[in-house]
Amino acid sequence: MRYMYWLLLAAAVAWLAYELFGPIRGVRNVGPSRFARELADAGPAGRMLIDVREPHEFARGHIRGAVNIPLSELASRIGEIPTDRKIFLYCQSGMRSRRAARMLSKRGCRDIVHLNGGLAAWRGETVNRD
Repeated sequence: MRYMYWLLLAAAVAWLAYELFGPIRGVRNVGPSRFARELADAGPAGRMLIDVREPHEFARGHIRGAVNIPLSELASRIGEIPTDRKIFLYCQSGMRSRRAARMLSKRGCRDIVHLNGGLAAWRGETVNRD
């Protein structure tokens, strides 16, 4: 019986690790310099840049042109996000934006660029609330 408990626990941990860190269909995880390059190449008309942090975090500083759609509101605001444009996602460390990427991928977004390390890794310009 104890063996079965440990086996189930190990399976649950493995599943959780896969959900958190496994590949997501249509999502590319890139570093800050590539993120900046692709963001510039896509241009404002060809992309949507989304900061999934909470409004008070967004107000302290964000990447120019970002729209604030907190992860806590994403499910109710998912209709605001086009499935036919390149989506750029970031948060503070990359964990929330990764969860957002998974949600958007399940919705049908197939061109998502995720900033590894989030805003903490970003070396480009940030601005306060526009």
